[in-house]
Amino acid sequence: MTCELLVRYGAIPEIGRFACAGETVPTRGTSVVVQTLRGRELGTVLESARPVPPPASRFDAPDEHPPSEQELSSQRVLHVASREDLEHAAMLRTEAQRAFADWQRRMAGWNLQLDLIDLEWTLDRQKLLLYVLGGRGPETTRLALLAAAAGLSVVDVQPVGPEGIVAEPKKSGGCGSGGCGCSH
Repeated sequence: MTCELLVRYGAIPEIGRFACAGETVPTRGTSVVVQTLRGRELGTVLESARPVPPPASRFDAPDEHPPSEQELSSQRVLHVASREDLEHAAMLRTEAQRAFADWQRRMAGWNLQLDLIDLEWTLDRQKLLLYVLGGRGPETTRLALLAAAAGLSVVDVQPVGPEGIVAEPKKSGGCGSGGCGCSH
């Protein structure tokens, strides 16, 4: 059986649509391991997703954008979280909490104009997610580059604003596509 679930995931929660396949469909409140663009993460099922409306009516808000093909194909429920998954997630959360002050000092030493508000490891420990206050811009890019240059973990800088995670800006087309506002 194939279904689509709404799942909340991340230290600064995001909600996404995740494909699931299996004999039984996880119900509301069930902890699941999901594959996101960032890696494997622990999530909580909110509900079965309703059918997706046509794209024209779905994304009328100016800052919303339809999920890319990559997002649609990569967001899936891998399995219901086991006791070991939950214990591993708790251990990673403790490790991230211990590393918080070190990352604050590191960012201050790099003279970054960013405020670190949280951090977490993906469940597969392949990526460290750094949540910073503010929008996307040169400072968030600089943080990722400085961390890479220092030989630190692979980091994903996630800017956070009053509404939650700051989405990546829409990519506009080149000249002639109308994306830049010109008419030729």
